[in-house]
Amino acid sequence: MRLDTTYTVNTPEGIALELSPAGPVPRTLAWLVDLMIRAGISLLIIIVLAFMGNLGLGLAMIFIFLLEWFYPVWFELRYQGQTPGKRLLNIYVAQLDASPISPAASVVRNLLRVVDFLPFFYGFGLASTLISKRFQRLGDLAANTVVLHKSLPVLNQRDLSASPEPAPLILSLPEQQALILFAQREATLTPERQQELALFTENLVKNKTDPAAYLRSLASWLIGKQA
Repeated sequence: MRLDTTYTVNTPEGIALELSPAGPVPRTLAWLVDLMIRAGISLLIIIVLAFMGNLGLGLAMIFIFLLEWFYPVWFELRYQGQTPGKRLLNIYVAQLDASPISPAASVVRNLLRVVDFLPFFYGFGLASTLISKRFQRLGDLAANTVVLHKSLPVLNQRDLSASPEPAPLILSLPEQQALILFAQREATLTPERQQELALFTENLVKNKTDPAAYLRSLASWLIGKQA
């Protein structure tokens, strides 16, 4: 079995992001956690509706069906690609280029779990993750998605001179990585190039007199630097 590997994605700002796909072991553990959660919720639904007899049983089957198929979709779209199990294992689902997963991609990858499950207990899915370069199961290949380890670049607080400033909005993992990598490259970029790159983040640097310095302040905050 291959070990987890990495691949690089270049952002529109010219920053290279190194991404680490999650292998079968963390993915399986995350799936088991989510399975236990769904099983607990399903049991609760049956208990609550049992007093209604056959009608309650029918309603319970409908709710359990929706839970089984749309539980991962709801979490992936609402919590940046992470179900509770994936959050526990510190992994997340994203598009192949590390952009947030789209609604269509989430639906496709989860509906195709029925194919991955064949011929028995995710046989096709396991074979696909072992064969594909980025540990993608069949649903991931069809939806152009990948499961990644959620980790930020290691950066010592001493490496940034800017005072920390909290971000004015919620940033996705790729956005956080891009900001930190931008700050890391301060010494390798001319001041003019830094300002040019900073202007790509118009939603963050709007009305800022020194966009590049402001982005470095956000990076300081992201790595937990104290004021």
